[in-house]
Amino acid sequence: MARMHTRRRGSSGSDKPTADEPPEWSDVDADDIEARVVELAEQGHDPSQIGIKLRDEGVTGTPVPDVKLATGKKVTEILEENDAKADLPEDLRSLMQRAVRLREHIQQNPQDYQNKRALQNTESKVRRLVHYYRGDELEADFQYSYDVAVELLEE
Repeated sequence: MARMHTRRRGSSGSDKPTADEPPEWSDVDADDIEARVVELAEQGHDPSQIGIKLRDEGVTGTPVPDVKLATGKKVTEILEENDAKADLPEDLRSLMQRAVRLREHIQQNPQDYQNKRALQNTESKVRRLVHYYRGDELEADFQYSYDVAVELLEE
């Protein structure tokens, strides 16, 4: 399948090995994992960062290879249950941050045509994601603009 904004085809990546149960060496309690997930979310970490921290640091010194296998729930589901969910989805927030950074760069460097194109592509992706999330994660009348993105990211 082709990439969204280039003429090249995507590279195939490796697949995660299928597993039905957590490994034998990982004997962390599911309640401890959920408490650690909520604690990391309150510190301001995104769900992907939480998964990496649990993999690397673990809970009480024992690494957690896969939160879903250990608890039966995804990190975002755990956050929703404990009312620690972010106001914006993680992918939309990161794209908005990129768009804001690019726009500020272009205001200082108006001749940078390559980054003007990158800004167009990024804002296109943002609008597409806003359309996808509108009604469920976002308000039904939400419209993306630079000013709205700056306000949402300042919170």
